[in-house]
Amino acid sequence: MGVIVYPGVEPIDIGGTTGVVSMARRILPNISAVTIAAEAGPVALAGGLTILADAGFAEAPACDTYIVTGGPGWREQVTDPAMLAFLRGLDPLRLASVCTGALILAASGTLDGHRLTTRRRAVGAETDAPLALIISFARGSEPVEAAVVEDRGIVTGGGVSLAIDATLHIIGRLYGAETRDEVAALIEYDRAFAANRAALGHVIA
Repeated sequence: MGVIVYPGVEPIDIGGTTGVVSMARRILPNISAVTIAAEAGPVALAGGLTILADAGFAEAPACDTYIVTGGPGWREQVTDPAMLAFLRGLDPLRLASVCTGALILAASGTLDGHRLTTRRRAVGAETDAPLALIISFARGSEPVEAAVVEDRGIVTGGGVSLAIDATLHIIGRLYGAETRDEVAALIEYDRAFAANRAALGHVIA
């Protein structure tokens, strides 16, 4: 799994993607995650944490799925030529997002006409929730309040901790529901996964 990062990503989106994959390796030794940024090296996340991206856009390896992470830095990324060009060059059937990463995917044109989800509430100084804003980036899209939406192969996950749910959904798509549930139990998230799906739903179109 390629996890796409940029300055201003929320650290919880790293934990909800690469962290889940790291734990999944206990039962899926061939699964792995690579962090991809505009350039390999340091990337300053929201809150002051810095990570080292494994690869830059130019040398990014082929991945089964590319997950665009979210965070306050999305506002710069929706107009960043390098980010948008990279996303447009990928197979749409291999694309996914968590939280406000959906707005970046939307800005690339990938989500036009799709059902999708992202964070449902405004936080801090925000005046609009990302779920309300996304229609201005994805023409003809249908925002849905859901934990996970998969529309014609593109997966979008809801806000914040629902990055875990979206990553588990992708694992299930790659390895099957039984393995997905085994990973959820391994990370002690099986009850939360079931509760989120019951409360918010998984929309598969």
